[in-house]
Amino acid sequence: MKNYSLLIAAFLLFSLNSCSVYNFTGTGKIDAKTFQVNYFQNNATLIEPGIERIFTQKLQNFIQNQTNLGLTNTNGDLVYEGEITDYRIQPMTATADQSAAQNRLTITVNVRFSNKKKEADDFEKKFSFYQDYDGNEQLIGSKLSEALDFIYERITQDIFNESLAKW
Repeated sequence: MKNYSLLIAAFLLFSLNSCSVYNFTGTGKIDAKTFQVNYFQNNATLIEPGIERIFTQKLQNFIQNQTNLGLTNTNGDLVYEGEITDYRIQPMTATADQSAAQNRLTITVNVRFSNKKKEADDFEKKFSFYQDYDGNEQLIGSKLSEALDFIYERITQDIFNESLAKW
């Protein structure tokens, strides 16, 4: 019985020791202490007011919730900046009377990421995702908020994975 206890104790010791190199979000060991998310301008052809502010806040919140990094307004070790380059609504399927049975909202965000501690990680890349909705519905109010939340959740996850998780 003593051998099992010793074996379990050794296993736990090695398991806890490895947590300093890897954590559950996949970020591994990061030398950075702070991050900054600059305001993402809305440069899309079709303008939906306020989506740039919402996206900027969603990205800040996502990184704060997934890491121990501190949010700062200036001189961050990690800097996220860019612009919303596309906000598009397009029909996806048609009915017999040539109306849209289903529409798709697509948002594309161009991101420039800078890591002052490890410049090899710097990148500029476009991230895009979409939400389909019924062609008879107007994308306003709570429907728009739900679609934006869904799209931004996927885009912020992709940005996080590309910049910190290295999946």
